[in-house]
Amino acid sequence: MSAAEVLAELNARIDTIEEAYEFFLAYASQGLPSDRGSDTGRQAREYLKRCDGALTAFGDFLNGFIDRLGVGDPAPYRAFIDVIDADARHAQAAIRLVIAQPSISSQVVDNLNASIHLRALLTDLFLIDEVLKQQQRNTTT
Repeated sequence: MSAAEVLAELNARIDTIEEAYEFFLAYASQGLPSDRGSDTGRQAREYLKRCDGALTAFGDFLNGFIDRLGVGDPAPYRAFIDVIDADARHAQAAIRLVIAQPSISSQVVDNLNASIHLRALLTDLFLIDEVLKQQQRNTTT
């Protein structure tokens, strides 16, 4: 898999996580007592599951990308990837806790959105995405 293909997968994973977060914001604002019996509720579970999938083995994926990209000194990248991996695992644990509930209220999703783990992960992803895009531009020029 080329660096461009891996970057495309990274973008797809980040997009999945961002889209889920945006949906969670909308779901939280609806004041629903449960996800049962509504299209929006079914969508909430689907977004949670897709987000969970996008987070699976995220650190390993990023480390593989660094290897393919061939950065000069990978140490600063790997150190930050360790941070991302921890934040991704923490956010994934919170997401899996919500998925495990028989009923998912808007309030539960609102609390998930407020989780420092999910917010930290999003910020991490914005940073690494820009850094890796810049790195790839530098290696192709």
